[in-house]
Amino acid sequence: QVQLVESGGGLVQPGGPLELSCAASGRTFSANVLGWLRQAPGKDREAVAATIWSTATTFYADSVKGRFTISTDNVKNTVSLQMNSLKPDDTAVYYCAAAFLGDGPWFSAEAYRYWGQGTQVTVSS
Repeated sequence: QVQLVESGGGLVQPGGPLELSCAASGRTFSANVLGWLRQAPGKDREAVAATIWSTATTFYADSVKGRFTISTDNVKNTVSLQMNSLKPDDTAVYYCAAAFLGDGPWFSAEAYRYWGQGTQVTVSS
């Protein structure tokens, strides 16, 4: 089993930054894919960024490329999402999730086996 707990959500003005963090515990992450996904009201859950724990390879959705950065801390077992130049369209509940290599493409929500509880991010003036 893998336990994931997000933190860092909140209200931010357009153009501002916000950092989300996810504390992971449980099974080793040597072969895991860690992702950040979001779901806005009335929309499907979408993956915005992911990383392969063992290689630090990263992936980004086109909508956030250049604005969001995913990173891991192997000592603290955390995965973070630094979000810059936030837009109102980034408003959503953000989820940290974990998958195993081979479970499916990083951008597919169905590939992720374990999920955090989610944290709300609201971008508004």
